[in-house]
Amino acid sequence: MAPVESAPGAALAPAPAAGGGEALAAVSGLLEALGAGTPEAFFPALVAGMAFVLGAARALAAETVGGGRGRALALHGAGPGTAEWGGEEVPWSGGARPCHLEREAGRRFPALAGILGPGTESLLAVPILGRGTEPIGHLVVSDAHPVGAGDRERGILRILAAHAAAELERRRLERTLGESEERLRDLFDEAPIAYVHEGLDSRFLRANRTAMRILGITPDEVPGTVGFSFVPDTPDAQRRLKEAFDSIGRGVDTGGVVLELRRRNDGQPIFIEWWSRPDRSGTYTRTMFLDVTERVRMEREQERLRAQNLYLREEIQSVHNFEEIVGHSPGLLQVLDDVARVAPTGATVLVTGETGTGKELIARAIHSRSPRRDKPLIKLNCAALPTSLVESELFGHEKGAFSGAIAQRLGRFELAQGGTLFLDEIGDVSLDVQVKLLRVLQEREFERVGGGTPIPVDVRIIAATNRDLSQAMAEGKFREDLFYRLNVFPIHLPPLRERASDVPLLAAYFLGKVGARIGKRMTGISAAAMVRMQAYPWPGNVRELENFVERAVILATGEVLDASPDAAALRPSPAPPARTAPGSAPDEVDRRAREPGRPGAAAAPPDERLASVERAHILAALERAGWVIEGPAGAALALALHPGTLRSRMKRLGIARRGKPV
Repeated sequence: MAPVESAPGAALAPAPAAGGGEALAAVSGLLEALGAGTPEAFFPALVAGMAFVLGAARALAAETVGGGRGRALALHGAGPGTAEWGGEEVPWSGGARPCHLEREAGRRFPALAGILGPGTESLLAVPILGRGTEPIGHLVVSDAHPVGAGDRERGILRILAAHAAAELERRRLERTLGESEERLRDLFDEAPIAYVHEGLDSRFLRANRTAMRILGITPDEVPGTVGFSFVPDTPDAQRRLKEAFDSIGRGVDTGGVVLELRRRNDGQPIFIEWWSRPDRSGTYTRTMFLDVTERVRMEREQERLRAQNLYLREEIQSVHNFEEIVGHSPGLLQVLDDVARVAPTGATVLVTGETGTGKELIARAIHSRSPRRDKPLIKLNCAALPTSLVESELFGHEKGAFSGAIAQRLGRFELAQGGTLFLDEIGDVSLDVQVKLLRVLQEREFERVGGGTPIPVDVRIIAATNRDLSQAMAEGKFREDLFYRLNVFPIHLPPLRERASDVPLLAAYFLGKVGARIGKRMTGISAAAMVRMQAYPWPGNVRELENFVERAVILATGEVLDASPDAAALRPSPAPPARTAPGSAPDEVDRRAREPGRPGAAAAPPDERLASVERAHILAALERAGWVIEGPAGAALALALHPGTLRSRMKRLGIARRGKPV
């Protein structure tokens, strides 16, 4: 057992027991001194005073601990004694009554020599009583000579024991409070939930380790740190913050609010779920929050994937000829060689060519052969949207960014994250949007409409146009710096008139595809029809060829497609007026021109007959759709054409409803 040192500064010489009046005066002075002293000096001064007042050589103040054991609080008049002992080793542990041994105490209880020192023959012990019936300690005086145990001695010890009891209770309560504070401090500092005490001006008063780690601040930075300084200057983040602080100002508990913050040490975005309650004193708020950054990112990724899946479902519902590229002409083979070279590199590609040559098909081929093939290919037709909506479609917008922006929306750049973005008809983009596109290509980041937070992006750009961008730059309609950023690897698609050798392959491919779709068995194309198709210039290129084959299959009466001038199935209706020579009757000339095998019979030029077939096919589709052009029941969808393209062709072919242009 560890020894207990004698009370420092309390080595009062043993004196004979004082008389009644002197004893009371001495006790009064002792109590006065105890009250003026420090808590640490209370028991050393107490035992020194006990020995002096009662004329004993030794005095002990002991505390009862668990299991009936005792522990020395202070010892006077002897050398270092035993610090702790068992109840059976001392005579005073039997109960709540005073204990007096007039002689032979050391012989009867050998342990007393180690507790009170050698030569202990007589002792008097008085219990220290707390709130219960069991003693919480004892006051003991001892000597080699008999110790008085009369009413005076016992009364003095009882008075001192009452003050000792108050001090012991105070110490025990203080120890309990200290342990509770330590537990609360550990709970506060080590809790996995962030805790912060904030003044009503949002300045931090205290923060635990979790809060400092989440916010990226050190203990020295906590005092005076302003809470809302972590909130970025974006409309949505500021709105959430204002709503939260307004609720605190009204004295309402705020719970479960998700706030967007920026970590102090590295500026990284974090998201917290925030609870706050005003303290009863009204001087500060108790705040706790959880780091929900990963949850928010996962929710945003899920939202992005939902939007992406919706987009892809819409794309799948559209008609795309991207199963394979058909043809073996030298011009097409050169294009395919360029595709194979540029696809693995990740370089920006600019695809040029006339309308209908298959620029989107080439973009899909580049994407499918690139390392980004497992990520989405997102398409935006820049000419199909009003200028005011192109920016929102590209970059997305924040809630409340403009009228009608009732929720945050992801743009095509975010949908294409990690994949490829195909910008069709890039030549139709306004100059304002061109500036922002240039920034994305240069900085690899953008901002949503109405937002102020840069969003990093990893997207490959493939642009396409049927315009002459050189002329557009000369006219100031297209930025040169954007052109040079897009024109890293140019690919030019030759028109179908320069690929006459590909027409038979394409026609056969479309014949099988259209026949299977509409349920009509077609075995081939007649030689005469093929010669005529190869001679036709196809101003609409591959798209026009596909539409022509579809119309021919619909109108064909046999299994062989025959687009010759004599084929009744493809005879134009109504027929264009025949050219007449001067002095000839138009009807007679037209009749002779249509007679098969007649010398001098003139066949209508291929482009006139094809235009008539196209006009008849469009009229039939419009009649079936009730002259509705757009929508799921519109003629444009039935003809696999963009509504704008259909209107353009109707205008070119002079198709009108009830005498008015549609």
